[in-house]
Amino acid sequence: MDTENPSAPLRVQSRIARKNHPDGPGGRPFAGVTHDHVRHTENFTVIGNDLAQHQELSLLAIGLACYIQSVRPGTAVDIKTLAARFPEGPTRIAAALNELEAHGYLIRSRERTATGRIVTRTVSCNRPGHRTTDREKAPRRPSRRRTAPDEPATRKRLPAVPQPSCPAPALLHAAVDVLTGLRRRDPRLLLSATDAEHLAPGVAAWLEREVGPTAVRHALTTNLPDEPLIRPAALLAHRLAAQLPPPPPFRPAPSPAPESRHPLQTCDGCDRAFRSAHPGRCRDCRTGHRHPHPEDA
Repeated sequence: MDTENPSAPLRVQSRIARKNHPDGPGGRPFAGVTHDHVRHTENFTVIGNDLAQHQELSLLAIGLACYIQSVRPGTAVDIKTLAARFPEGPTRIAAALNELEAHGYLIRSRERTATGRIVTRTVSCNRPGHRTTDREKAPRRPSRRRTAPDEPATRKRLPAVPQPSCPAPALLHAAVDVLTGLRRRDPRLLLSATDAEHLAPGVAAWLEREVGPTAVRHALTTNLPDEPLIRPAALLAHRLAAQLPPPPPFRPAPSPAPESRHPLQTCDGCDRAFRSAHPGRCRDCRTGHRHPHPEDA
């Protein structure tokens, strides 16, 4: 009589959906991330996966790059400002900035302004190594546009400014002094040498119209917007043209004093009238040229 072998392998059972299958309900895995995405329609920044999933950058560097790409142009991104904004200290932030610079996501250069001050210029690149023409093929927000280091940016020309009737060197020098002093009233009005050269004739036109330097500075710096100034030179050029005061009233030059004339005298020799400060003889009588006396006619 045969007996059942208890050690015989059982028949392989087929997987039953939602019971033995590694996927959970609906075919979604139990482990790993799932995404619940909602489409953004405003207040968002496009970040490429080449940055978000970079194999060599640290997590701090990736997060810092995302923050820098999201801020408005003109926002300060130096070590001191970032250390005050985030809990990481200046040492870690400096190291993260160096990572981004080494991989081409940041370009930092030190430049000298028209006033001789040394400043650091920072350019954020969302696709290092790509030319501007390649990046422009994809739709992007205008405020996020950047230029690759191998292709210079094409700057829009500044608005025209008024021109003085007599551009004397001393007048233009005084106008440049006015422009370079604007940054003392508002640091956002720090101008380059090229911008100051373009704006100087407009300021000279104001000075020529008997508007003092203090009044010009007041007109250019009053009621400025609170947000960062992307092109302060363009704003100043607009104000110089739109708020140009009228020329001073015409004042005719004073007439020269009439030449003093001596009183009439009667010549002692010929009784002719002549002008002289003292009585005596006329010039003809003094030189011997006698004329007939009126009674001899």
